[in-house]
Amino acid sequence: MARTTGSDGEKTEAAIREAAVNLIARFGYEAMSMRQLAAEVGVQAAALYRYFPTKEDLLYTLMREHMEGLAKTWEAARPANAGPAQRLSAYVENHIAFHIERRQATHVSNMELRSLSPERLTQILRMRTAYEKELRAILRDGAEADAFSIDDTGLTAMALIQMMTGVIVWFRPGERLSIAEVTATYLSMTMRLVGAASATAPRVFLDAQRTL
Repeated sequence: MARTTGSDGEKTEAAIREAAVNLIARFGYEAMSMRQLAAEVGVQAAALYRYFPTKEDLLYTLMREHMEGLAKTWEAARPANAGPAQRLSAYVENHIAFHIERRQATHVSNMELRSLSPERLTQILRMRTAYEKELRAILRDGAEADAFSIDDTGLTAMALIQMMTGVIVWFRPGERLSIAEVTATYLSMTMRLVGAASATAPRVFLDAQRTL
């Protein structure tokens, strides 16, 4: 049943974004029509264009906000005056938590890059690069401090991003593993992947294990 939205502009725009994420994740960007979106929100189709002049404007907004949110949560989670192992642990924990909480938005952001114009695609990719640069810096610092054993920082960062983001493909709340258990397991795999000695295991990782 279509949801009726109040007259408040901010609430209406938020409802449009939420419904768009759900519909695009389910049907794909090309298959979703603005008329279908309007029906889902409970407004006239013409009303959508007051908030998003084009369909691509809507998609770009969703992707930009996703990346802005990811960068903001990492900024808040980044530990101050911490060593590479502690920073890497915080990065992994934040990345997994953010993407599990925003499973559908992550799916849209990963699968619909092809639907952006070249200029907007470049902007989103720059945001991704800036975020992933943080991980590469952590790995590089760890290698230089002999805390990690890494042959190729760029490839290792790419492998970690793919592994962590891939959680959304299979994880379902309430099944065999909890979020805490998944995170602790991925932290353990991450530390092995970067060649971290067991003696350098970060306190946040040990704390996560003790809560299981």
